[in-house]
Amino acid sequence: MRKPEHVTTGAEVGFVLLDSTLHPVLLNRSAAEILSYPLRPGAQKGQHSPLAERVRIMLVASQPAGGSPIVSEFRSGKRLYHCRTFRLDVQTKEYSQLSLAVLFERGSSASLSLPQVAQKYHLTTRERQVLEFLLQGLTSKEIADRMSISTNTVKAFLRLIMIKMGVSTRSGILGKAITSNSDIVYPIHQSENPPQD
Repeated sequence: MRKPEHVTTGAEVGFVLLDSTLHPVLLNRSAAEILSYPLRPGAQKGQHSPLAERVRIMLVASQPAGGSPIVSEFRSGKRLYHCRTFRLDVQTKEYSQLSLAVLFERGSSASLSLPQVAQKYHLTTRERQVLEFLLQGLTSKEIADRMSISTNTVKAFLRLIMIKMGVSTRSGILGKAITSNSDIVYPIHQSENPPQD
């Protein structure tokens, strides 16, 4: 099993990228600290990462509800964390598979301010609705069904949102929406030193 890479960020938001088998591939320092509590991340060394096991225990739902294999909330110590799950289609030369990105934060799950993002990028009411459903991890067909419009109309709204945000993919929309309200996440390898501020 691969060792998860750690990502350094100043944000209090935990971020975990899971592969198609729901094993962690990448996580930020906040996620490592939250998931390994009360121990410190990296306190236990060994071939099998205890942190990878904690990710599966705390984040993967034992009985998935609503199609998501990830829990909607979990406790670490006395703190309650809310999870948001995003599906990512990963295509590289090495492999092509579905991955999941999981964001979790303490307290309210509404810290990603949709009105603030909509205002920043001058989104219409319908574009905002499409963005809201996209942030919930819905496909274009699922969004179309919820909004009672065609899939092509959803795709047209997505293209308009991409133009307004200056991105070219659905993942780019998610990235812009998420980073509008939090720090940018930088991937690094464990052997590398974190960037200096």
